[in-house]
Formats: sequence, C-alpha cells, structure tokens
Amino acid sequence: MLLCVLSCFFLLAAAIKPRIFEPRIFDKEATGFGPIFEEEPLDTVYAEDSPENKISMNCRARANPPAIIKWWLNNWEIKLMEQPDEHFSLNVYGTVISKEATVKFGYLNQFPTDEREPVNVKEGQGAVLLCSPPSRYPSEVLFRWIYNDFPNFIIPDQRRFVSQTTGNMYIAKVEASDVGNYSCFVSSPTIGKSVFSMPIPLIPQIEKEVKRYPADIRVKFPKTYALVHQNITLECFALGNPLPHIRWRKLDADLPPNYEVSMNGALLHLINVQYEDEGSYECETLNVKGMDWYRQWLYVEGAPEWAEHINDTEKDVGSELTLRCVAVGKPLPWIRWLKDGYSYGKGELKFSSLTFEDSGMYQCIAENEWGSIYASAELRVVSCAPTFIYNPVKKVLLGAENGRVVIECTPRAAPKPKFIWKRGSELLTNSSRMLIWDDGSLEILNASKSDEGSYTCYAENDRGKSNSTGTLTITEATKITVAPSDTEAVVGDTTILQCSASFDPSLDITFIWTVDSYVINFYTDFEHYELLMGHENSGDLLIKNIQVRHAGRYSCTAQTIVDNATAEADVSVKGLPGPPGGVRVEEIGDTSVKLRWSLGSDHGSSLIQHVVQTRDFYALDPEDWKTASTSPVFLDGSMESATVDDLYPWMQYEFRVHAINEFGAGENSRPSIKIKTWDARPTVAPSDVIGQVGISGELIVTWTPVKPQFFFGKKFGYVVAFKPHEDYEWKWSTVEDPETRRYVYKESMTPDTEIQVKVSTYNNKGEGPSSLISVVYSPRLAPTEAPLDVYARQVTSTEALVWWLPVYQAPPNWVDGYQIRYWRKYDDNEAAASRVIVHRTINQTRLENMRPDSHYLIEVRAFNGAGLGPPSEHCEMFTRRPPPSRLLRVYKYVSFSRKWLYLYWDHIYNYWNESYVEGYKVLFRKEGERYGKLYTTGRHYIDFPMPETGDYIIEVRARCEGGDGPISQIRVQGKASLGPESLSVATVLLLALGWMNLGL
Repeated sequence: MLLCVLSCFFLLAAAIKPRIFEPRIFDKEATGFGPIFEEEPLDTVYAEDSPENKISMNCRARANPPAIIKWWLNNWEIKLMEQPDEHFSLNVYGTVISKEATVKFGYLNQFPTDEREPVNVKEGQGAVLLCSPPSRYPSEVLFRWIYNDFPNFIIPDQRRFVSQTTGNMYIAKVEASDVGNYSCFVSSPTIGKSVFSMPIPLIPQIEKEVKRYPADIRVKFPKTYALVHQNITLECFALGNPLPHIRWRKLDADLPPNYEVSMNGALLHLINVQYEDEGSYECETLNVKGMDWYRQWLYVEGAPEWAEHINDTEKDVGSELTLRCVAVGKPLPWIRWLKDGYSYGKGELKFSSLTFEDSGMYQCIAENEWGSIYASAELRVVSCAPTFIYNPVKKVLLGAENGRVVIECTPRAAPKPKFIWKRGSELLTNSSRMLIWDDGSLEILNASKSDEGSYTCYAENDRGKSNSTGTLTITEATKITVAPSDTEAVVGDTTILQCSASFDPSLDITFIWTVDSYVINFYTDFEHYELLMGHENSGDLLIKNIQVRHAGRYSCTAQTIVDNATAEADVSVKGLPGPPGGVRVEEIGDTSVKLRWSLGSDHGSSLIQHVVQTRDFYALDPEDWKTASTSPVFLDGSMESATVDDLYPWMQYEFRVHAINEFGAGENSRPSIKIKTWDARPTVAPSDVIGQVGISGELIVTWTPVKPQFFFGKKFGYVVAFKPHEDYEWKWSTVEDPETRRYVYKESMTPDTEIQVKVSTYNNKGEGPSSLISVVYSPRLAPTEAPLDVYARQVTSTEALVWWLPVYQAPPNWVDGYQIRYWRKYDDNEAAASRVIVHRTINQTRLENMRPDSHYLIEVRAFNGAGLGPPSEHCEMFTRRPPPSRLLRVYKYVSFSRKWLYLYWDHIYNYWNESYVEGYKVLFRKEGERYGKLYTTGRHYIDFPMPETGDYIIEVRARCEGGDGPISQIRVQGKASLGPESLSVATVLLLALGWMNLGL
C-alpha cells in the first residue's frame, strides 16, 4: 500500500508525513494563507500484466508562500528530493497526496483447463450451468456466456438469465434447441482483461410429452448492505414450465419511487437509494403449476457526510472560540482532530482565551466503517488597531419616519475595541430611544426629522483608535392605503386583489406578492398571476383561471429601499375535492374487507359521496381500476370507512378512494398496501365440457379451463367424472394442472352405450360445483360417409387453413370427430403424414409445422370409437415461400429537443426463393413486460414520442406473405436516463445520411 498524507501548516517545527513549512502570521493585514488542496488522490489498481511499468498518483495544493511537500510510504518518508529513487518521482507540478491512498495489483487468473462435465436435462425442466470463476482482483467483473463459438454470446431473456453475482447461467425451461457447448466468459473492466472457461456440453433429453413444473427460485439475492445515494440491483430468477412470472414488492410499504425492473423481472434496480428504502424485499415467482417466494433484508448505511464543518477563521487574541464538526452517516461517524498534523483531541475544540500559539491549520476527520472525510481550515489569531478602511460607516444614511434605524459600526480591530457615538458634537448614551449595541451598531427607535444629522463612530483598543462619519436623512414612512380583501372564488374564475400605498416621493416603490410565504414570480407564474401597475402607487394582483391550489393567505408588501408595509388577505377556492388520506385495510375476509380512510379537503363545497375502487393482480393496465361494491351501497361525504364486498377469494387487491362534491369527482387517494383475501372453495365450474370416444375406443373429455382469478385457493385442479347412463356410481379422476383442458380415459368404452360426463373444480378448501352433464355415445360401427368439399388455403409459409362439409350420421354410425392428415406429395411417405384430431362440432382447423414452398396433399376422415370412416378426396395446395431470414439493421436517435425518438432500418429485399416483403411490424414495449403497442408500416422508418422514464425494448421485423421475419431488438432509455451531452458531429452526419437514404 502506498500511503502519502499532505498535512498543511502555517508554522511547522518538524516533518512527519508530508510537511509544509510556512511562517506564522499574526497581523490582519497579512496576505498569506495556509495550504488548500485542489486535487485529491485516488486509490489505484495496477494490472499485473500491464505493459506500463509505472503509476501516477496526483495531488495539487496552493499556498502563500508555496508549500514544501513530502511523501510517505507505509509511515516511512520517501526521500524524493534528497535521495532520488528509481521507483518514485515527482512530476513538474510537485504532485502530492493529501490522505491515504492504496495501490493494489489487479489480476484475473485463467480458468482451469480440465474438461467440464456435460449437463443432461429433460426437455421442459430447468438447468443451471455453473461458472466457477477464477480468483481475481478487483472482484467486480462482468459475466457472459458463449454459445458454441466466440463471439456468439447468449442474450438473456425471460427463459435464460446470467447472474452477475455468481456468474452462473440459469435456463428456466430447457428446449431441444438449447443443445450445444456453453462457456463462461469473465471480463474485468478495471484491468481490461477477459478469460473464458472450457465448454460445458448441454444435452436436452427429448420428451414425448413435456411435463410442467412449478416455479422454483434458484437465484436469491443475499442480505444486502447498500450505501445511501448508491444504485443497487437485486437478482431473482426461477426455473419452471411454463415460464414463471416475476413480481417484486417491499414488505409493509410500496417499492421506492425510483425503482426499475428489467430483464423480464429478474432484476430490481433501486436508483439513488435512501435510508427509508431499508427493509425486507420479496421476490415472488408464479406460473400455473405453483408459486415460490423469497425475501431478504436490505440495509441502507452511509459513509460520513458533513452536516457542519470548519471554515477558515480569523479571531481576536484573547477571544473565545469553539470549533465544531458534525457529520451524518450510518453507523454514526466519530470525530477526531489534527492540528498541524498532530492529534489534537475529539469532539468539539473549545478555546476560552485565544493566544497566538493557537494559530495554525486544523483538520477534523469524520470516520465510520464505510470511509472517512477531511475538513481543513486555518485559524488565524490576530491583533491590530481599529481601522475603517475596509468597512467605513455609510456616508448616506436613510431612515423612515416613526421607524427603526440601525447604523452599523464594524471596523477591523483586535482585540475588540470600545465604541463611542456622537451626533455632531453631542455624545450619545443609551436611552429609551437610542441604544449602542455590543458590536458597535447604533439603534434609533421612532425616528423623526429631529434625528437628522451627522453621526460619528469612535473605536479604540490597546493598539490604537479610529473613527468614521455618516449623515442620516429621515424619509416619509411607507403605508398601505388600499389593502386586499378576503376573497372567495370558484375554480376557473378570474379575481383581482387590490393593493395601493403612499411613500416618500424621493424614493421608488416595488410591490411584492406572496402566497403562504411563497414569493410569486410573475415571469414563471404568468399563466395564473399578473401584476397590474395601473397607477404609480398601486400594484394589484390579477389571478387568472384560478385553481384549488391557488387558495391561501396572500400578502402584499410595498417596498422601498428604506422601509416597507404589508397587508394580507385570505383567498378560498371552491372546486373538486382533495384526495382522501391514509387508506388502509383493517379486516380481511375471503370475499370482503373493512376499509378505512380519513377525509380529504372539501375545497369549499361539502362532500356528497365517497367512491371506493379496486385493482386486482390480473389488471392488465396500471390504470385498470374498477368501482367496488360496498356496504352500505351509498357512501356519503362524512363516511370514513366501508366494507368492500364481492371480492374474489385468494386474490391480491389494492384499494383507493375519491370524494365527490357539487363540482364533480376529486383526486384519488394513494393506493392502499396490497393485501390478499382469504381462500375459499371454488364457485365456478369449467365450461364447454364435451366428451367423445376416440378412434381406439378411449373416452376423451375436453373443457375450457377456469381463469386463474377463480381458483380461490392453492392446489387448484379438476375432477373428471363419467358413467354409463344406467349406472348410479360415477367413476372419477383428478387433474392437478389448472391449465389442462383435456382428459383421456384409456380403457375402451362398451359399444352402443350412452355415457354421461361432467367436470368439477377443487382447491385446498374443498370441491366446487360441477359442470352441466354432457352425453357421449359409444358407437358400434365406424362412420360410412366421407367428408365432402375439402378446401385448403395457405396462411404463411408453414401454416394453412382447411375446411370441409360435416358428416351427419345417427347411431350406430355416430361421428365423434375428424382426423386430418397432410403430407408433401412428392417428398413424404404417406404413412408418416402429420395428423390433427378435432371434435365433431368443428369443420375447420389450422395445419402447422408445414414446409415452406411445398406441394401438399390433405385428407379428412370422420371417426368414432369403432374406427375411421372412408377418406375424403385429396385436396392439393402449395405453401408460401418463406420470409427472408436476415436480421434487420436498426438505427435510433433522439431529436435535439429530446421529445421524439426516431427509428429507421435498412430495407430488406427478398431473394427468388423468399416471399415478398409487404411491410414491417414494430412492437414498442416496456422492458420486463410481454405486451406493448404494435405498429405496422410500409416504410422503413418510424417515430415515437420520447418516453419520460424507464427502459423500453423496440422490436422490428419484416411482414411478408409467407409470415414474419426474424426479430431485431433495440433498447431505449427514457428522458430521465439521458445525460446532458449533445449530439456529436459523427452522429449528426449519420442521421443526415440515414434520412437521405430514406428519400426524405
């Protein structure tokens, strides 16, 4: 560690650490000054394999006379001037360091060369690839992962996440396309070095039926200590299938106002952390299979900051002085003192009678475990005879009649002088109207014309004496002649507050208006305020389009250079009610809660009604608030509580309230803390329950799943029940996946049987209602008719739609559904054709996973439990050519006014074997959210209003008759994240060339 401390002194007897020698000065006329630091040192990290074999550490100080500077390394002086050393040197500026600074060696070791074990994982399961980074300093590095070859880096998304804490990569749901070799890539921005690991083979095991797994949090942010004003990032990521949705919250409070969520919810950024942000933070992950949550504490502490510190001080010899430094921080800092580089006590420094030996350079140091700060100041103890050269008594003195006049007398003098005042030759003494202050000022009360004349202040101490004279003139007092009156207005009105004054004709007058102590600025507040100067002695206030916020106490002050006069008036404004306060939930049930709030301001019109609104977890729009059902139904203007009814059990809610008066609905309250209602039995049954007997005689039951808001509790699922019509006992089976819409009973049904099926719901509280009974017939014979008029139409290069006329047959040839087969006429074996099965009520379907630009044959058959019917005639069709597979090159820039974001991209042309490009699709969404606003355009440029805050993702893709092309993404930050820098010349040229290419 390299340690160099610059200690600045007025007079120094010996050198310890960096020492600065200067003469001690006692006279007030001296122009010298002690050292002042202009550049402080910084800790330095030196890369071990850097081609540079030296470092520079800088510190600059100014002093008069110039200071002598010395360096110290680990408490040993470096003899730079006397004994030059090949390892250390001073530059031409005489560089010094004022306090300790460390030099450490930075390094980033290589990964081991041992082969990494392959990771085998089932398709649909999650996977964790361990980075195991090598030792390094500093520890702050950037982790990325290489897929197969450098520089093909993995781009994190909702499915893949790279922890910047451990370096591990997490795949929430493994897909077959993930097969490959993965290497952990570590970069140290401090030393400019990168290394990567041996590849880790990832081998997905293909499953016939991909299973679903509940959310399982694997990335958990640790107990975290953040420094106030820092930015902090908390990580949370879960494995699961379907991909889990991630939500953040702070226990017992809202998330801090300056928070951002990115990386599809995996990262919570707290910007400019404050002490009140301390608390327990919770990450909740959820998919249809289950929920997982994790919470941990964030502690906010702070390095020392000055609340009060010393400044250069000049005091008279023999006077009292207290030097005080106060620092804030967490933990609370302790204070210690240095004088001329030596330890000089703790806490406050008190001097009862200063001597010349007390002069010198003082430093107070505030320290806690997060750091230390220094404050330096010079104390100069002086002695001199009184002099008025720098602060004479004003030659022209003005005072208002019947007012108070103070004539200052502030000569330079040390020690403090005695003061005598004379008017002309008359010696003045303290009386009921005149008072000589301790600092030498003369105060005159109830001044009159008889007090006019010349006044002289005499100052004397043991070093000498001096005097100074000024002439007092008494002017006419300023008085308010027309005062403003209390006024009542309605929102939107225009009103005038009058104000006139009388004043001395030899003076100028100014009118100043304030509202609730806020001085009205007529240049910035011109939309609502205007000063009317109709006459020389008046300054009326015009209030235009008055609003509720303009109510308050208005003061008119008539001001001259001598005195002023003030008059006040109250302005009340009738308008919409203010927001109710303190909305809170006091009692929680399964379908109701007890809500309480405090009344907001009525703004001059009695409150008529209160309205409660709710927002649940599944609200798509942040402003998707709904009016709640309450008890009592009508909430009058005096009510401060209500019961909110008809809520969903086991649902997260927040509530807000607004009031209504004769002017309409007022501002909404702040939302309450989010709560979750208690769980209860389900009350909603599945809909569209349909049964059919499959080709092999199995019973197939399908239904429309219940929406999540109707689960009403944990462990939601379905009970599928069925029986022959003549039986009394139902057979049943449970289905645990709440998103499942199909159940198959694989035993063959008895032919010529009527079967009844129904589906009910259940959760951890019990079973819910059943659906209506659906009747299924188990046929004895297969259908004998083929579907007619089969017709197909291509949709994209890989999809088509097919229609047919349905087959109507009565038992025993009952039709349960249709089988559609499709294959390429010249390239596929008919036996390997793709198949789609649909219910008997459907006579059209979509064919997927087709090959582009291919000739297909399509066949449709009716079927029932006894088998397949005869095939239809083959329908022939051609799929479209594929869209271009090339990524678009997207460019962005922000207008000079920062109000608009411009986007343009290179036009993409199709090859002979690709489909025609019809236009482009542009999706504008907030980072971390799935949905956004979709635009379509035939041009290859577009503009958007610049968002205020947050991070956004813009996706651009070609729109073709054969489908959509690959997505190109670009990231955009809101105005608040942009720095103050202007556009560079290179950027301006790029924009100009871009618009020329667009033909604008």
